[in-house]
Amino acid sequence: MTKRLGALILLLALVGAAPAQAQSYPTRTITLTVTAAAGGVTDVVARALGERLSQTWGQQVVIENKGGAAHVVGAQSVAKAAPDGYSLLVAEAGTFTTNPTLYGKGKLPYDEEKDFIPITGIVRINQALLGHPSLAANNVRELIELASKKPGEFTYGTAGIGSAPHMNMVLFESMANVKLVPVHYRGAAPALTDVIAGHVNLMSVSVSLALPPFRTGQIKIFGIGSGKRLSLAPDIPTVAESGLPDYDLVRAVRDRRHAARDRDQDQRRGREDFGRSAIPRKIPGAANV
Repeated sequence: MTKRLGALILLLALVGAAPAQAQSYPTRTITLTVTAAAGGVTDVVARALGERLSQTWGQQVVIENKGGAAHVVGAQSVAKAAPDGYSLLVAEAGTFTTNPTLYGKGKLPYDEEKDFIPITGIVRINQALLGHPSLAANNVRELIELASKKPGEFTYGTAGIGSAPHMNMVLFESMANVKLVPVHYRGAAPALTDVIAGHVNLMSVSVSLALPPFRTGQIKIFGIGSGKRLSLAPDIPTVAESGLPDYDLVRAVRDRRHAARDRDQDQRRGREDFGRSAIPRKIPGAANV
């Protein structure tokens, strides 16, 4: 049996398993693997979660950062671990939604449907479009005009191929009709560090990670990728307000998810229809059973 029974046990413990079950698990240290580098929002959330779980269970929870390859490295390590409940995973949703599309079915070193049992969603992360202060643009409209005049000259950092920071910028390029150059990192934190240092021009990253350097003038934030302004940063406009109408990452993700669901349903119906009508019930010249 290849499913991570540990995740299922964790789910039972969290929602109120029988006392005997709760007392029998966990009995030793638990490893919580994070599919991103230390310092990023995924890492911060995982460490807060690990601390709370450790307090609740009375057992040590060790955080292991295994970023790289668009979250594949970390996910693979947990998929190959013993299914005993002591190897858990905190990962960006793209690990299980975007990666199968990018790599192709069966080409990942893990099966996103069979190798894991999901426990719960944790947070929804709003993204900020930001850049180095030296850029001669103060809003999205000016940024698009600048990038249009210099196609292929501006770079942007990502947390790996297929990560949210990567896909968000690909969407920006497509909608703005500009050409940028991706620079892939093992996590969002090192990418942001290089934007601050001026080694990379742009990035799309979580608002919580972007606000501290923004408040100290180390970066510019051109806009927030949500459909409306955020209460924690009401002074920052959305990307749509700032110059790229209809840019809404939450809606884009929802639309992609619905499109994938509809495509899967269409393919399933197509296979069923083919089975009912395209294959003859009796094949001439052959023995039919």
